[in-house]
Amino acid sequence: MKHAKWKTNARTAVIAGLGILKMTTAAAQPMPPPIPFDKISISTTRLTQRFYTLTGSPDTDPGHPEAAGGRIGVLTGKDGVFMVDCSYAPLSAKITEAIATMSKGPVRFLVNTHEHPDHTGGNPNFARQGAILLARRETRDALAQPLPPAIAAAIGDAALNNDPARLPQLTFDGRSVVRCYFDGETIDLIPLPDAHTNGDLIVRFEEEDVIMLGDFYRNYGYPFVDRSHGGTFSGVLKALDTVLTIAGPNTQLVPGHGTIVDRSALIFYRDMITDIRRKVGAMIKAGMTKQEVLAARLTAPYDARTPGGNRPLPANLGTSADRFVAALYDELKPTAK
Repeated sequence: MKHAKWKTNARTAVIAGLGILKMTTAAAQPMPPPIPFDKISISTTRLTQRFYTLTGSPDTDPGHPEAAGGRIGVLTGKDGVFMVDCSYAPLSAKITEAIATMSKGPVRFLVNTHEHPDHTGGNPNFARQGAILLARRETRDALAQPLPPAIAAAIGDAALNNDPARLPQLTFDGRSVVRCYFDGETIDLIPLPDAHTNGDLIVRFEEEDVIMLGDFYRNYGYPFVDRSHGGTFSGVLKALDTVLTIAGPNTQLVPGHGTIVDRSALIFYRDMITDIRRKVGAMIKAGMTKQEVLAARLTAPYDARTPGGNRPLPANLGTSADRFVAALYDELKPTAK
């Protein structure tokens, strides 16, 4: 792939609050319970000599009970820190303290894998520390839009949505890989098809043999696409193929939510989506309604390998299994023959 030229643009978008809550002013849903940020601690896992991941406490974030916020990636070295995602704004001080135990250098660069506040909420805080923010243009465009009141209320203090420092300073398009050279490491920012959102990217650390996946893959709960931001399951399948093409047998694959995995987990995930997608399409062609498709419990063969798949989501949104199947139905319904 060719390398990108830096540029910015603007486009209308609507954010999906907390990565799981889709609300509109026309049809407001119950609010999720607030996140007790003061009770969240940050845990650190060392993957290689220089690469770490950071996660929040389990069972404190209603939208992400496996670990509060989105997972953060940190590469350390004599030049400072290269960071991927930054979780919620109120956790920035705790995250900064955790990073200080790994490196005495500053956070030099911060990459956003997509726009959701559990991955970008702390952008302004790290920008004020001197970090340069990088993302796809679509992510910056989404962050630049004012939030509808219902969504702003749902997010609360999780993201500083009116702070101009939240916006990435460097952006690139969805056609080109951006290659960064940082403290002896080669870091590839690889755009994906419209998958979890229309602004997804993965971050590959070549020497460390680690890939930060963002949210198009997760193994806590079933797959989730933000249709309001252009997410599609057809794009998720293409994104999985992209990662499987570049990941080696020992590559550590780091999702935004769930456990760290290898290639075999992505193959299972791809096959599971393909299987359920095929079954939903056949049921649509047979004239079945969405409720009838949901009642068929198509995820049942995969429930044992999907922690949290049938755990209720906040705000009366059902389970992630139902959300997954319903979204597949909505995506396939217009084109089913």
